[in-house]
Amino acid sequence: MAGLLLLFLGGLLEVCSGVSANRGGYPTFTDEIPFKITWPGAEFTLPASGALYSEDDFVIMTTTEKEKYKCLLPSLSAGDEDEDKDYSGPSPRALLEPLFKQSSCSYRIESYWTYEVCHGKHIRQYHEEKETGQKISVQEYFLGNMAQGSPSVPTKNIEGQLTPYYPLEMGNGTPCVLKQNQPRSTSVLYVCHPEAKHEILSIAEVTTCEYEVVVLTPLLCAHPKYRFKSSPVNNIFCQALSGSPLRPQRLTQLDREQEEQLKPPFSAASDEVSPVREEAFTSTHKPMTVGGQSQVTVGTTHISRLTDDQLIKEFLSGSYCLHGGVGWWKYEFCYGKHVHQYHEDKEQGKNIVVVGSWNIEEHLEWAKKNVARSYQLKDDGVQKVKLVSHFYGHGDMCDLTGKPRQVIVKLKCKESDSPHAVTVYMLEPQTCQYILGVESPVICRILDTADEHGLLSVSN
Repeated sequence: MAGLLLLFLGGLLEVCSGVSANRGGYPTFTDEIPFKITWPGAEFTLPASGALYSEDDFVIMTTTEKEKYKCLLPSLSAGDEDEDKDYSGPSPRALLEPLFKQSSCSYRIESYWTYEVCHGKHIRQYHEEKETGQKISVQEYFLGNMAQGSPSVPTKNIEGQLTPYYPLEMGNGTPCVLKQNQPRSTSVLYVCHPEAKHEILSIAEVTTCEYEVVVLTPLLCAHPKYRFKSSPVNNIFCQALSGSPLRPQRLTQLDREQEEQLKPPFSAASDEVSPVREEAFTSTHKPMTVGGQSQVTVGTTHISRLTDDQLIKEFLSGSYCLHGGVGWWKYEFCYGKHVHQYHEDKEQGKNIVVVGSWNIEEHLEWAKKNVARSYQLKDDGVQKVKLVSHFYGHGDMCDLTGKPRQVIVKLKCKESDSPHAVTVYMLEPQTCQYILGVESPVICRILDTADEHGLLSVSN
């Protein structure tokens, strides 16, 4: 943004006087720091909060029409430095330690690949296919193993928001054929988000076999250096001098020309506006709410509607399974088939416990006595399905009760900044009787298809 700002100024204004020597540690403008020019009138008072300003820190600008402006520049060294100096709490690595110690894993589902980020351990990209005889074929790549943190506090410009993050470098992944069998590697960027549950916001291959993963976590928010700043844009105040207009004439003319270009291509008398098809866009930009205010907008790529439909069909057929879990045990949920609890060991393989198996007659009998579909009233007055519950019985025998394990699966819509994040967690309110919670934006589109028994279908 700063580059565009200077390009605009170069075409519209000429610098006639230098800048004062003290620029708050930033001798030049950079693309990492967003700026905005405002044109206040004569009765103007400098803001008391945010970036600091000095009457001696300015430049005099002259337009090609000889209009003159005095532009006050912000001191970028101000802000939360005092709060940072007083901080004596845990390091960012220590704040994230619970994620690493619990062997916590986050998942992101795509049309073909599932991405597994086991924090501090490994990053895996895999696809499972069931072959004849129920044998499972797994195609997988490790995008990084082990982890090394950084003592610095780097920042990344995300849609105009200077975002601090804690980087974790993961190397020694699966060899990459395209890079002379060099191991794959990934940078995991942990970003503060008070309401997050360690969701994977995005995964990108920045260069061949080198990846970048952004993870939203509330754990870093306890450290002042990793919080979002309340005022991410630095204002430059330009006041008119020597009888010049409030704003340059060419800028006002440019604004008018842009307004004309943005007018719809039909007569003003027409009340009909052509709807914009959401499918026409390849990405969406959603506000990431922090502290009750939308302070940053993050772009997250959507897979196409066709791919979304295919993913939902595979999920409802039971061929696409969801994974989750924290600690020793992980969980696999295959809709209309089973719920498994498993632990993977490199030496002993995969230890699986069947928590519950699907039988539609047993579920229908359970649904007669329990709530299989619950509603919520939205702000617009429309009643929507909030969650559906399904019964899975006939699990492996429980040694403590002498009865088969059983589980109630609760499927819930979860709006998220990451459209393909999935949260899977297990509760055990009674011995060997479980509740499996499954929350994901993918589920939002199919909840309203639930019948009175909570059974789902592909939406039209």
